[in-house]
Amino acid sequence: MWADHLMILLAREVLATKPGMTIIADVKCSQVLFDEIARAGGHPLMWRTGHSLIKSKMAETGAPLAGEMSGHIFFGEPYLGYDDALYAAIRLVAIVGRSGQALSKMRQSWPVVVNTPEIRLAVSDTRKFAVIEEVRDLVRREGANVNEIDGVRVLTADGWWLLRASNTQAVLIARCEARDSAGLERLKQSVNRVLEEVGQASPVW
Repeated sequence: MWADHLMILLAREVLATKPGMTIIADVKCSQVLFDEIARAGGHPLMWRTGHSLIKSKMAETGAPLAGEMSGHIFFGEPYLGYDDALYAAIRLVAIVGRSGQALSKMRQSWPVVVNTPEIRLAVSDTRKFAVIEEVRDLVRREGANVNEIDGVRVLTADGWWLLRASNTQAVLIARCEARDSAGLERLKQSVNRVLEEVGQASPVW
C-alpha cells in the first residue's frame, strides 16, 4: 500500500474531529484519495510535489494533514508540517486497532483502481521543463481536461495520467491510474504518444 492509500485512513481520522478542513496531497496521488477526502467531509487540495512546497501550502491553508505519494506525511500537530515516519506509523496502528478490522479488510471498501508506480525517464535538466511545456501545449490544443498545478495531469474517461519534471533530478516522472487494466494500457499509450510527438523517448513501463 502506497502512502496515498494510507492517507485515506489518516484523513478520515482527522476529519472526524475537524470536519470541513483542507487536506493536501501532491499531484502524484491517487484520485481515490481526493474523492475519499471529499466523502469524509473534507476539502481535498491537489498541490505541487516537494517538502517545502507542501509545508508552505499547509501554512497558507491551515491544513491539519498533508501527504505525498513518496511517503512523506505531514501533520499539523505537534507543530505545523510535522513529518515523522514513526509518528505516522503509530497513528495508523491506532486507527487500525480501534477499527477491529485488518488493514486489508478496510481497504476492500475503497474503489478499485489499477495504477503504475512512479516511472522515471532520464531527461537533461536543460530539457525536462521544456518537454512538459510542449506536452502541455499539445494537450491544450487537443482540448484535454488538464490540471497544470505541477506538470501535466490529464483526466480521461479511463482515469488519469501525469507527466511532471522532477525538482531535484534530471528526470521526467510519469504515472497513470485507471479503473481497469485495459484502461491503464490506453493511458500508457497516451503518455507514449504525446512524448513521441514532442520528440521525447517513451518510458519503460
